[in-house]
Amino acid sequence: MLKLRVFILLGLCFVVPAQAGLFSDDDARKQIQQVEARVLKLEEQDKQQTKSIFDLQGQIDVLNGELRKLRGQNEEIAHGLQEAEKREKDFYVDLDARLRHFEAIEAEAAKPVNVVVPAVVDGTVAVDPDDPAAENRAIEAAYGLSKAGQYADSAKTLQAFLEKYPGSVHASNARYWLGSAQFALKDYKEALVTYRSLLKAEPNTAKAPDVLFAIAGCQYELKAVARATATLKQLIADYPDSAAAAKAKKLIAETK
Repeated sequence: MLKLRVFILLGLCFVVPAQAGLFSDDDARKQIQQVEARVLKLEEQDKQQTKSIFDLQGQIDVLNGELRKLRGQNEEIAHGLQEAEKREKDFYVDLDARLRHFEAIEAEAAKPVNVVVPAVVDGTVAVDPDDPAAENRAIEAAYGLSKAGQYADSAKTLQAFLEKYPGSVHASNARYWLGSAQFALKDYKEALVTYRSLLKAEPNTAKAPDVLFAIAGCQYELKAVARATATLKQLIADYPDSAAAAKAKKLIAETK
């Protein structure tokens, strides 16, 4: 606008002399003042327009910043949803893996074998009282019932055996098989009690790693996942070289 003002003033310098014969000096000065007033008015309008443009640009910048912020939030929300969907999928995959694992254990335990199943009356296996090996035959009969898939009869027989022969050398095996029969019957609470009673009665039993793994299995079935994981970690720490520890490591890895 300064250039425009200069051009106008220069033009007036040429116009005024040309009209010197027509206007007095006062008239010429008035015309120049009027022109200068118009120039100043135009400059002021230009300043106002420039200020408005800057203000508008500032508003646009603010809106662009808010838009970028909203886009960032949308991306975070989208990422969070993807993570939630992945966790949900992983949870069901892990749950399915655990269920398949314990179904496989039950299926293996349920496989029938060719054994002679003894008669059971009120949870007691019929044995010859005069036979000095009656205790051995009783535990063998109970085990035969379990292998034949007759878990209810096997559980009753084993409970009767433990009541009749509490100090038997077979008590450890009897408790372990009783827990297995109860687990197969999906009586996980009773199985958990049986397995724990075994460890309490014989903390140094050779079956301790397998018993801890079975306890973790009961806890998983009872939805006590944190306790099951803790039991598996205890198993790995106490019996690191056992086959049960290897299975525990695999199960923990599958449930992460």
